[in-house]
Amino acid sequence: MNQVTLVGRLTQDPEVKTNSDGTCRTIINVAISRDYRNSDGIYEADFIKCVLWNGIAAATKDYCHKGDVVGVKGKLQTRSYETENKEKKYVTEVIVDKVTFISSNPPKKA
Repeated sequence: MNQVTLVGRLTQDPEVKTNSDGTCRTIINVAISRDYRNSDGIYEADFIKCVLWNGIAAATKDYCHKGDVVGVKGKLQTRSYETENKEKKYVTEVIVDKVTFISSNPPKKA
């Protein structure tokens, strides 16, 4: 079974791209604090790349911004690509099926 559920804060505004075939893709990065402190007494975080497609991609772009708390449900996917200097790189990301908008930052006052 390949199922992932995460709750964390967006590290930046959603990055939206439209492919040549018209499909919408949004990339979000979710920061998730660890439950324990490191040896310096600081809570560390993991930063997880998440990919959203079509309707869920458009809704997330419209309703989520940097600092908002979101819940995502999806599956892990690993892919690879080759760089210009023939080095093979691997990427692990979450392909999102569902996003829950938990909270948002209030607008900043000027």
